[in-house]
Order: sequence, then C-alpha cells, then structure tokens
Amino acid sequence: MISVLLDMLFIVLIASAAGSAVYWGAVTVEIWRTQRLLPTARDGIALSELEPPTQRVCVIVPCHNEAGNIATLIGSLKEQDYDRLRVVLALDRCTDDTLGVARSAIGDDPRFEIIEITACPEEWAGKVHAAHSGYTQSEHAQSSEVLIFTDADTWLDPACVRACVALLNERGLDFLSLLSTLNAQTWFERIVQPITAFELARQFPLLRVNCKGKRRRAFANGQFMVFSNKAYAAIDGHAGVKGAILEDIAFSQRIKRFEYGGGLLLADNMLKCRMYDTWEEYVRGWKRIYTESANREIKRLRRYASRTPMLCVVLPLSCVLLILLSILADKPLAWIGTWAGSIGLIAWIVGMGSVYRMSRAPMCDLPGAIVGALLTGRLFKAAADDLKSGTPTEWGGKSYVRQAEES
Repeated sequence: MISVLLDMLFIVLIASAAGSAVYWGAVTVEIWRTQRLLPTARDGIALSELEPPTQRVCVIVPCHNEAGNIATLIGSLKEQDYDRLRVVLALDRCTDDTLGVARSAIGDDPRFEIIEITACPEEWAGKVHAAHSGYTQSEHAQSSEVLIFTDADTWLDPACVRACVALLNERGLDFLSLLSTLNAQTWFERIVQPITAFELARQFPLLRVNCKGKRRRAFANGQFMVFSNKAYAAIDGHAGVKGAILEDIAFSQRIKRFEYGGGLLLADNMLKCRMYDTWEEYVRGWKRIYTESANREIKRLRRYASRTPMLCVVLPLSCVLLILLSILADKPLAWIGTWAGSIGLIAWIVGMGSVYRMSRAPMCDLPGAIVGALLTGRLFKAAADDLKSGTPTEWGGKSYVRQAEES
C-alpha cells in the first residue's frame, strides 16, 4: 500500500515539475521578448540627442501631506536638463508642513508654482481632483503641449523629462506611462514587493499593453503619466475619470476608447519611487490596487489568491521534494524524477531571476520569493474579503466604499 502511494506521489510530483518547467520557461521567454522588443525610458536619452524635443512641458504634482517626500521630488525636478519645463505643485488639503517644505526646496526657482486646494467635491477622488485643479488653475499647464502627472514620492533622473518626450515623439504616442523602479529598503520591499509587482505585471503584460488594436490591454502607472495636451483635453482630462480610485487604469481605458496611441515602458532607474513606509500602508495600498485592477471581482481576486502560491511556492517546492525522493528511492527509473525535478527547479530559478532582474530587485533576495508569494496571496485574499464585507478604502484623505462587480 505504501509503495502504491509513493508511486502516485511520484507521478504527481513529476507532473508538477513539468508544470514548473513549462510555466517558468514561458515567463522567461516573455520577459526576454519584452526586453528585446520594447525600449526603456533610458533609451529615450539617445533618441533625444538624435532629435531633440521642443515641446513646452508642464509637470503637475498632486500632493496630500507629503512633507517627508516633496523636497526630494522638487530637487530632482530642479535638475531636469529640459529647458522648456514648468512645474505645478497642487497641494491638496495638507495638514502637515508640505507647503513650508516645498517653498524652502523651490527657493527662487521661477519655473515652479504652488496651488493650494482647501476642499474636494464629494463626487471626486482626492488625488484626481488635485491633479485637475493643478491643470485648470495654471496658465502654464493649459498652454503646454505636453503634460506630465507624477506623484510626490517619486524621484526623476535629470534626463527623465527629455527622454520621455523624445519617446512620446518617436513612438507616435499621445499617452505614455512608466513603471517606476521601486526602492528596496524595508523587509517587505525586499521580500514581498517583487512578487506583488510581478503579479500585477502578469495581469497586464507589457507587450499587450503596448500593442495596437483590439488586443491592446489598457493599463498605466499613475505615478508617472505623460499626455499630449491635445489628447488630454479630448478625453476630458481628469474630469473624465473624476470618481476613479485608480485613475491610471481609467485613463488608459479612455485613451484606448478614443483611439489615441498609448504605451507603458520600464523606467530603468530613470524614475524611482518608494511607495509605502510601513507594512500596514503597503497592505492597504496594494489591496486598493489589486481590487481595482481586478475590476472589483471577488472571484477573480480569490482565484489570484490561490494561483500565486501555487505557481511561486508549490511548484518549486514540489521539484525539491521530487529530487529528494528520487535520490532516496530504490527504483530503476528514479533518475527520471531527478532530472524532471532539476529541470523544473532550474526553470523556476531562471524565471524568477528574470523577474528580479527586470524589476531591478536585488538578486540576493531571490530565496525570499517563497515567503513573498505567500504574503502576496494573502493580499489578494484580504482584498477579496474587504470587497465582500464593504470595508471602506482610505486613500488621499478620503474614505471610499467600493461595490463588488459581478464576475
């Protein structure tokens, strides 16, 4: 009886190893194709030198209680090497010293202006209204040919604006967003963040986001969005997405619907961001992102909650167990298990390593991917539970109760 059970386990583990080889092999190939076919923001530097962009650009930054971050962003904006640049800081109902820190960081730089917002209409999301106010209350913003909306917790390479405008021109786009290079300082940024970001990228593959026609998948990163003023006005700007909790996806959907060209590229260290300071903020923020990206579908969130640990934890651990059993087994064909387990495990290591390299995550943290996947699965589950129970989302100084959608 024990021998039969071991034979059955052996077969199951070989199937798991085969699944690991196929899945993680496909992940590696997809990442290789993405890197080969798509430029990064850094490639825009060379483009800007071949054909220097000339459009007037305005960067608009919605800020809510960003006293701890705003000076870093302002410093990076002051160092931009693009000479046709203006910056609007839209301070939204700040109760900390964001204004004082911003004024001190700006100094006497005439390219900056500050707009203070004291209230947010009930039908508007806070960040969306702040960005809208920054645009509508600034003559420089309305007269600029290119608009860039970026978050207060980002840092831009000195050539970032120049490179992105060059990419917008070269690729014939009206909308371009960057996937920022995320900082890795805390334990959750090092262990969990690479997996949570990978899970989002798997739902919205870059090659699909950047293709044309009906196959194009609408997605963007609200930390950094570049618009031609023409397209921004045509889709009604932030007024067209005023109630969206995840305005970046809403914008990308409208860009697609209005048949404007849109793209999403890797920042490649040209744009850096530290999204959350504490684990509690990380959980709250990613639950919001996952819920909206899943169209508020509880079944989809629960499916992702099971899929992530299965692919990132169960498959590689099954390969390890298969290798051990094959080494210990006294069977003529045990070598098949050793080879199958080794191939499946190597595929996971190479595939996950490709994920880490693409996201610029430290390779030394790769073993932590097992724990990161388990915690990411719990994030999906928590998002589904909150949606089912009607737990409100706190974001940008407002509270939102989201209704679940039918799957």
